Amino acid sequence: MASDMTILQASLALYVAAALAGVFSVVKKQAAMRLPLGLLTAALILHTAAIALRWQRMDHGPYVDMYEILSSNIWSLHFAALLFTLMIPRIRSVLAVVLPILLVLVFWLPTVTPSDAAAPVTYDTPWLPLHVGLGKFFLACVLMAVGLSLVVLLRRYANREFSLLPANASLEELAYRFVLTAFIFETLMLVIGAVWAQDAWGRYWDWDPLETWAFVTWLAAAAYLHLRATQRLSQVFQAMMILGIFALAFATFFGTPFISTAPHKGAI
Repeated sequence: MASDMTILQASLALYVAAALAGVFSVVKKQAAMRLPLGLLTAALILHTAAIALRWQRMDHGPYVDMYEILSSNIWSLHFAALLFTLMIPRIRSVLAVVLPILLVLVFWLPTVTPSDAAAPVTYDTPWLPLHVGLGKFFLACVLMAVGLSLVVLLRRYANREFSLLPANASLEELAYRFVLTAFIFETLMLVIGAVWAQDAWGRYWDWDPLETWAFVTWLAAAAYLHLRATQRLSQVFQAMMILGIFALAFATFFGTPFISTAPHKGAI
């Protein structure tokens, strides 16, 4: 246990350093973002090792208790931020917004005590990792949309710092595409989750807190996509709607597990 915890703590420190380096790079107008990308890559390598060691020791994936859920989401969301900004170099400066958002999870994780609990029998199914993976991709896409939307909002007060990024219209269009992709993956997540629930508890849907709020998040994303397709919305209004979707998603996957008494407490 000591080895994976020590490696994990080192990776968390590097995540913090990457976030600070991202802000510094934007202030200094360093479009390549080499320092934050390097620190982020190093953090992910160490975090991968920590997760692998714990997985080997516990003999189950990182989705049983809140500690593992937070840890795996810190890894997956940072990995997505790295992957997307490498794939789309022109938006690398958005790391200065995305990485500080993720510090909420980075600082939260050390306050949670790992339980070293065995995986429930209901987790012994191929549907679970697929359900979890789809949920992670959904969150990652919404996170990137939020980062782009926040830049649109922040440019009203700090345009010079984000001058290396594309125009607001391009950022808004890309944010829309991320939300559309997120919507598709959340839809698949809900469908696969229903199949898993039928295997695990003999019902497809029970309106437990996590299912209910996941559906509310889906409705919010659907409302945004519908309004954007049928109305002439301002860039600011669209950005605020995307922030609302992210707030719902965050509360659903990181808030509901603390208050739910249902067997389905969350494993995204």
